[in-house]
Amino acid sequence: MGASPVERWELPAELVLAPMVAVVWFRGALAGWLDGPAIGTWLTIFVAVSVQAMPFLVLGVVLSGVIAAFVPAGALARIVPTRPVVAVPLAGLAGVALPGCECGAVPIAGRLVGRGAPPAAALAFLLAAPAVNPVVIVATVVAFPGRPEMAVARFVASLSAAIAVGLVWARVGRDEWVERARLHAAADGPGWVRFVRTASDDFLHAGGFLVVGAAAAATLRVVVPGSLLDRVGGSGAGAIVAMAALAVLLAICSEADAFVAVGLSQFSLTARLVFLVVGPMVDLKLVALQVGVFGRAFAVRFAPLALASAVLSALLVGSWLL
Repeated sequence: MGASPVERWELPAELVLAPMVAVVWFRGALAGWLDGPAIGTWLTIFVAVSVQAMPFLVLGVVLSGVIAAFVPAGALARIVPTRPVVAVPLAGLAGVALPGCECGAVPIAGRLVGRGAPPAAALAFLLAAPAVNPVVIVATVVAFPGRPEMAVARFVASLSAAIAVGLVWARVGRDEWVERARLHAAADGPGWVRFVRTASDDFLHAGGFLVVGAAAAATLRVVVPGSLLDRVGGSGAGAIVAMAALAVLLAICSEADAFVAVGLSQFSLTARLVFLVVGPMVDLKLVALQVGVFGRAFAVRFAPLALASAVLSALLVGSWLL
C-alpha cells in the first residue's frame, strides 16, 4: 500500500537534526579549520538560533505530548466555543498563560488541531502566545526603559493581529490545509507511553525543521550587508519594509528580540514595533516548523496572511500609541 501524500515528502528529522549536534559539539574545531570571518559568523548565528530556540521547543513538545496522551480525542471540540467570533479571541488571550517562544507554540497548535480544536482558534493561539505572554512583555519593558507604551503597543498589536488571522482563517481556511496535523495521531499504549513516544517524535520532527530554518537564517544574515540598514533607516515606507524583512530573516526568539530592536535606533518606534510584532509570527525557522507540523499547503498560505496582518496591525497601533 503506497504512502499517503502527507507521508511521502516528510523529512528524515533524525538525519536533519544530526548536523546541529555536530556543529555544537565540534564548534571550536570547525572554527579553526574553516578560518574566515564569514564562516565564523555563520557558525555563531546557526548555533545561537538553534540553541536559543531549543529549550522552548522542548517545552512545546512536552505540552504537545500531554495533550496527545491525556486529552481525549474530540474533547477540545466540545470545550472550545463553536462560534469563531468568541473562540478566536479567547484562544488568543489564552496565549498569555504560555511563557515560551514561537518554537514551542507551533507543535502545541498542531496537537490542538489534531485533537479536535477548531483550526482558527489554534492558529490564533499559535500567533499570540509568543508575543503576549508575561515574559516577553516584561522583557520589552526592560529593553525600552522609560517607554512603557512600547510594551503596551506590542501587546495590543500582536493580540489584534493574531485574532484577525484567526477570524480570516475561520472564513477561508480549509481542512485539507491542516490535514498533516490531523493525521499525526498519538501513539498507542498507556498514557505515559503515549506521552513519551509523542513528545520524542514531535521533538525529532520539529527539531529537524528548526535546524533548516536556523541554517537559512544564518546564511541570509551573513549575505545581507549590515550597511543596508543604515541607508533605509529613515526612509519611511522603506524602513517599515526593512524592519519586517529583518524580523523574518533574523529569526530571533521573542524573549530576546526587544533587546535587538532597542539597538536599531536609526529606525522610528513604529518601525521597531513592526519588527517586534512580525518576528514572533513569521520568520524563517517558524515557516520551516510550520511546514513540518502542518504541511507546505498550510505554510504557503498562512505565512503571507500572518505577515500582512502583523505589519498592518503594528502600523495602526503604532500611529495610535507611539
